[in-house]
Parts: sequence; C-alpha cells; structure tokens
Amino acid sequence: MTDPAPDDLLIDDEAGRLTRPYTASGGRTRPAARLDPLTRVKATGRGIRRQAGPDHDLVLGLCRRPVSVAEIAARVRLPATVTMVLLSDLLACGAVTVDAPAPARGARSERALLEAILHGLRERL
Repeated sequence: MTDPAPDDLLIDDEAGRLTRPYTASGGRTRPAARLDPLTRVKATGRGIRRQAGPDHDLVLGLCRRPVSVAEIAARVRLPATVTMVLLSDLLACGAVTVDAPAPARGARSERALLEAILHGLRERL
C-alpha cells in the first residue's frame, strides 16, 4: 500500500479541508517577510533545514517554477495570509526566493490613488 500524498491528508473531496487554516501557520497571522499576492516565488532547490509540516512541503512543491503567492494560496486552499506565513518560513530557511512584482507602468502610488478615490467620492456626495 502506498502512502497518501500530502494533499490527500489535508483535503477531502466532500468535506473540504480537514484542518483549520490557521493550524498550518501555528496560529500566526503575520508573515515575517513582506509579501503581497502578486509576489512571485521560486524554490531554490535547498531542503528545509528545520522540521516543517505537510503544508510547508505542499507549498514548496508548488514553487518548482516561478508562481505568485495568490496562485499558491488558491492551489492549497488556504487564505492568502496563511500562505504568506508559510512562504515567509520557507524564505527564512532559504528554501525559496521571492521577486516582488514590478509596478505597473504609469501606476500611481497608493496614497495618490486613495486621494483620487476620496476626491471622486467627495464630488459625488
């Protein structure tokens, strides 16, 4: 008899996820590294130096090619915040590298965008 894949242990087709999402991150809700959903992640080929859970292994397995944090979260069926905590752990031990997304050409700063939205709301009200 073969061992089930890590994904089989965590997700049931009918019941859904078999553990609470924040169990994967040990209850942590803030990643140590600054990541956003568009950050691209890639495995370095180094093993995980410390004891990692099945969710860490699952996430690392998805990083064989450059992939966004949002795509990883969707594939492992975890909230983005939990996925970022797991990726932050993997980054800290050198198992992955990250590449922040380049700002869109002609993109406004967050402050400028929020000010434009506020101005538009004031005009309507």
